[in-house]
This record gives sequence, structure tokens and C-alpha cells, in this order.
Amino acid sequence: MRGKLGCLVAAAALAGVVLIGLFWGVSVNNRLVRKDVAVDRTWADVENVYQRRLDLIPNLVETVKGAAAFEERTFREVTEARARASQIVLSPDMLSDPQALARFEQAQGELSGALSRLLATVENYPQLKATEAYRDLLAQLEGTENRIAVERRRYNEAVGDFNASVRVFPASLIAGMRGFAPKATFRAQPGSDQAPKVQF
Repeated sequence: MRGKLGCLVAAAALAGVVLIGLFWGVSVNNRLVRKDVAVDRTWADVENVYQRRLDLIPNLVETVKGAAAFEERTFREVTEARARASQIVLSPDMLSDPQALARFEQAQGELSGALSRLLATVENYPQLKATEAYRDLLAQLEGTENRIAVERRRYNEAVGDFNASVRVFPASLIAGMRGFAPKATFRAQPGSDQAPKVQF
């Protein structure tokens, strides 16, 4: 009788441990899924502000062209950089690839440089700066650049939180079984600590 009772107690204890382990695994998995979705959502926000910039550029270029006929090369560089930036698409599935993120960011950096040259060139044309359409588009573009910086920071925060959760033991066991891999973050481009030089 005691032997049977002991076996029942041992079986109940083992079932309890298995059940607790199962609940823990489900809880960790669900937390990782939520963080993975948060990374994808913040990446979509990054893409949104980049798209906003791409959409604004043709309007800015046409406004500037209409108000001043100068620096055709600068317009060409902006247009070409926009075309290159819009060709590189980085899906949420590719966020674990640092090289893909680096290629995407390089194209966006080239576009930022071309826009900086355009805006610096325009500084020499006071009549252009005075036009209301140009001022409005410039304000929109500056706002977009600020939004890009904010959204990239938010993305990096979400990725940092996700990557820490994936790597911390014992959650890393569940992450490994479920295929959760660390994601790539935005990094400063080489030379970004130096002020850009604008030459004409």
C-alpha cells in the first residue's frame, strides 16, 4: 500500500514538474514572439519614414528646378541616389543579416549625402529660399530626417531587447528550439563622426 502511494506521489510530482516546465516554455515562447513582432513593427516604422523621404524628393527637386536653373549635376545625383535607395528592399525576414542591413543603410546614406549637397547648393540662392513651396518642402524633409533618426533608434532599442531575450539562459534554449535568431542593428557608417564637406 505504501509503495503504491509513494509511486502515485512520485508520478504526481513528476507530472507537476513537467506541467510547470511546459507552462514556462510556452510563456518564454510567447514573450519571444511578442518581442519579435515588436522588432518587425519598428522596422516597418523605419521603412515608413524612408518611404516618406523618397516620396518627398521628387517634389523638392521639381520645386527647386522651377525656381532656379542651376547645378544639373546635383539634381541628377539626388535622382540617381533616390533610385538606388528605392531598389534595395529589406524584408523583416532579412533583419538577421547584418550585410543586408549595411547595404540598405549605405544606399540610404548616399541619398542623405546627395540631399545635403542639394540643400547646401540652394543656400546660395536667396530667392529660392524665400519661396513658400521650397520652405514647406524643406521643413518636411528636415522633419523626415529627424523621424528617420528617431525610428532607427526605436528599432535598435527593440532589437536590443529582443537579442538580449534570445541570448539569456535558460530562455536561449526555447529560442534555439523555436528558431529565434538575433537581429541586426543600425550602426553608424564609417566616417560619420566627421562633419560632411560640401564642395561645388
